[in-house]
Amino acid sequence: MEPAAPANDAATPRIAIGMPETGTAEAIFSLWYVHPGETVYEGDRVAEVLIPGATVDVLAPADGVLAAADAQPGDRLTPGAVLGWLEPSPA
Repeated sequence: MEPAAPANDAATPRIAIGMPETGTAEAIFSLWYVHPGETVYEGDRVAEVLIPGATVDVLAPADGVLAAADAQPGDRLTPGAVLGWLEPSPA
């Protein structure tokens, strides 16, 4: 089950930063490249996860501000896991 998005004051829902498809049953969260409050753009590298034999970049799914960084280094992640949340940029 996906965790609920953290509460926000805006009517616009937050956007989940999900675990990328890696073809493995599990990955280990390595690090965030950005910190809560920082602006990111769709496709920016925001984090990295480790799978056997590779490091996989996690990309921002949209323009926005990192609102929550839920995953922490060493966390074991499964496909579909939510790593954090973006507050979308105004259109």
